[in-house]
Amino acid sequence: MTAAAQAAPEVCLSFVPKPEKSPRSLREDDIDIEVGVLHGMGPEIHLQTLFRDRFIVAVRQGHPLAAQTPVTPERYAACQHVIASRQGKRTGPVDKALAEQGLTRRIAAVTPDFSAALAIAAQSDLVALVPASFFIQKMRGGGERLQGLRLPVATPEITVSQMWHPRRKADPAHQWLRQLLLTVCRRQAAELHRAAQRTWPAWFR
Repeated sequence: MTAAAQAAPEVCLSFVPKPEKSPRSLREDDIDIEVGVLHGMGPEIHLQTLFRDRFIVAVRQGHPLAAQTPVTPERYAACQHVIASRQGKRTGPVDKALAEQGLTRRIAAVTPDFSAALAIAAQSDLVALVPASFFIQKMRGGGERLQGLRLPVATPEITVSQMWHPRRKADPAHQWLRQLLLTVCRRQAAELHRAAQRTWPAWFR
């Protein structure tokens, strides 16, 4: 928002919730751009990568899991977990990676967003799974007293993209907004990556 206000003080950006992963809102011209972890949205939809991220483990300060690092898959799976899912799903790439090692984890709570998952983890022994960039921003903002740990199993990178319908491709205002999002997201992603390497180098080993 800061970059948009500085570049175009009169602009007004409207943000709307999106409960489902579907290109319908773009096709029906209800929204101009969608940003998120997007795939399988239809052959005509344009998609551009903004940045890549990874999942990390978040626990309260003093959590037993953080007492001995690096965390092993066995110790991680033995914990009780809180995850974020808009659809209420309880399994994902982490569960697949654990299953390949003959392990399962117990999901004790499912929240609609990562903020709620971190809030629960900060006040309990539940272990949260969140994107690294989200965790760093929360810690920068003086958020909950949490500790970030490297996820002990390999999972695919998180690719965050922006998506739009081809009818908007040549629109000058739309082009400006797409370029603004690309520039801001890539700059912030690079800054957060450098911050993570300084503060949590174990994530990258």
